[in-house]
Amino acid sequence: MSGASREISDYAVPAGVLGLKGPVDKPAPGTLPLRGDLAHMALAGTHLAAHYVIPHVRSVGAAGAGLRLNPREDAEVFAQLPAASRFELLDVAGEWVWGCPGPQGPSGWCRASELAPSDA
Repeated sequence: MSGASREISDYAVPAGVLGLKGPVDKPAPGTLPLRGDLAHMALAGTHLAAHYVIPHVRSVGAAGAGLRLNPREDAEVFAQLPAASRFELLDVAGEWVWGCPGPQGPSGWCRASELAPSDA
């Protein structure tokens, strides 16, 4: 996502030493913005991931956005985000973006075209 502009978010790298105090139940897919390879920065103190991401704050486009567990057209839409609602973009894979309305979820993939144009 280099070269992309990012609206200021409420998230920052946590101060101090981070560590987990014991086992944590793995959340169901589509709930928290957590994958094996990355997680939302707000989850850094509670969940283990290879990388933590400070989101690019965007808005959902006029038609709304459908969240899917996989970045494929044939994947079922499990959550619908309303037009103009907040979308915290965490990853980009071609025409698909992965993110959430906030660190509490839900999280999933939608088409980048379902987001409002970013003000560059």
